[in-house]
Amino acid sequence: MEITAPPPARTRPIALTAVVLAIGIGSTVLGVWLMARPLSALAVLGVWVGAGAIASGVADLVSAGRQETLTRILGGVWVLAGLAVLIWLGHSITLFVPSVALLMLVSGAGKVAGLWRTRERRWLTAVFGVAEIAWGLLALVWPDMTLIVLAFLFGLRTTLWGLGLAGRAAGPLITPLISRVPATRWLADRVTTHPPRARSGRAGRWWLGLRWLGAVLVVSIACAGLYAGTLMWRGVPVLDDFYDTPAHVPHAPGRLLRSEPYDGVLPTGMHAYRILYTTTGSTGQPALASGVVAVPDHPVSAEAPVIAWAHGTVGIARSCAPSNTDYAITYQGMPAMDALARHGWAMVATDYTGMGAAGTFPYLVGKGEGYSVLDSVRAANQVPGVHLAARTVIWGHSQGGHAALWAGQLAPSYAPDLDVVGTAALSPAADPRSMAEAVVAHPDRLGASLAISFVAASYARTYPDVDLDRIVTPSARVLVREAASRCTGGTGTLATILSGLAIARDQPILRESPSSGVLARRLEENVATGPWPSPLFVGQGSADEVVPLRITDGYVERVCAAGASVEQHTYTGGTHMSVLDAGAQLSADLERWTTARLAGRPATSTCG
Repeated sequence: MEITAPPPARTRPIALTAVVLAIGIGSTVLGVWLMARPLSALAVLGVWVGAGAIASGVADLVSAGRQETLTRILGGVWVLAGLAVLIWLGHSITLFVPSVALLMLVSGAGKVAGLWRTRERRWLTAVFGVAEIAWGLLALVWPDMTLIVLAFLFGLRTTLWGLGLAGRAAGPLITPLISRVPATRWLADRVTTHPPRARSGRAGRWWLGLRWLGAVLVVSIACAGLYAGTLMWRGVPVLDDFYDTPAHVPHAPGRLLRSEPYDGVLPTGMHAYRILYTTTGSTGQPALASGVVAVPDHPVSAEAPVIAWAHGTVGIARSCAPSNTDYAITYQGMPAMDALARHGWAMVATDYTGMGAAGTFPYLVGKGEGYSVLDSVRAANQVPGVHLAARTVIWGHSQGGHAALWAGQLAPSYAPDLDVVGTAALSPAADPRSMAEAVVAHPDRLGASLAISFVAASYARTYPDVDLDRIVTPSARVLVREAASRCTGGTGTLATILSGLAIARDQPILRESPSSGVLARRLEENVATGPWPSPLFVGQGSADEVVPLRITDGYVERVCAAGASVEQHTYTGGTHMSVLDAGAQLSADLERWTTARLAGRPATSTCG
């Protein structure tokens, strides 16, 4: 009797298996790379989402029966949305987030609608639909964070898919090898003779439970993000009608338009008023600005000497105006506040143009900052019941240090009616070009993304030759625009910083180097070079984490060489903000120096 051998088992060709294995390994490596580089992942993700949406829509259109009208409609929407993503992606990544949000909202609505017509596991499908709707809304509330999260998840999903594909491809290659080892032969037998069973019974219930857990988790994360978004918008100051532009605005700068009592937190022995006044914008156009004037309850003399305060970075959005908060003039973040009432000094704190009042905010744009500071003192002299002396000392911190230097430089030509007897720049962003170069060199520095975003947005609004889309990396434009719409110190700032840190080691936010080109030229234009007719005071901590001390030292060396009289102090261990703490040595030095300037005593210079 002839024995016939059984037909050989169908196996996958070795060449095809090797190709699948290579694809799996390559996808794994690509996924890990994308997780570490979210900006780069966005371009890949955009193509993936667009192509995937088209494929999903085509599948719905092909599989839909004659009675499934909703399925056919959703399929058509998926195809159109996918085409929109692919087309728009080539023009602006800004449109990617609303496109993804629309896709998630439509898809989620379709799943929820299916609750009423689908029998099998309809509640689970509906929960996933709710999750997609929640994530779609989250994408609209937090567009910059959503981009980063989507890019990371896309990289993670690519990694897991690649690992799974590589594992399945490697199985047939590894099985013959391990079958030769007696101790592992049982494993080969199970792989070849016991194929995986369909998910049923207990395994099926476990799988279903995991899907429910995942659905609840993604809904919870999205809802938490939406709640954080509501807190962010709830904390955004709302401007009242005090800041509305009057029907008639005088062309002359320094004219008071309106004033009212200010009831915010103030240093002991002071009362204050909000003011709205005319000034000059960065490019010479008439503009408006707002601020706060604080005067002693018990004046020491008939006319109070004036301290003109230039505040540091609080954002560049209109609603960020310090006069619109309770802390325009307070002990926190401002030096020597207890000296005001004790010496009988008044303080005028401008918001600058475009913050509070309508206009363009001059972030590190010297002329616009300086004009706002000088005109605030002029307008303060017109507040009813306020009597100020012509003697003025200008103080400023961080961005305000830059503004103070420009105000002191511009005073003789722009406001000769003011007697500016000294300018104090504290932790100043005195050299914007060197600052920008330092930020680009160390993009992972805390707050670097904020600084870059504020400068890019402000310069693009101020100068017609600075194009935001040209100087900012396409994938980072959403981050820059969102940062420019937020005030510092809130949930939105944290989101911007986290987004900036996430992309810091991927691609630079600026595609044009601040060392050359139009941006470099504009940054250099905004370095105050003097001359100053009155002495300068420069104070900064040695551990300043925002403004590198070497940049300030280099700047002081330059202005000293140009003939300026500078008294410079470096405070060992002091950070960007700690030098302003109550009781810090800077306050004592600043009070002594200011008293001497107002008294007309000769200044001591540390130059040379």
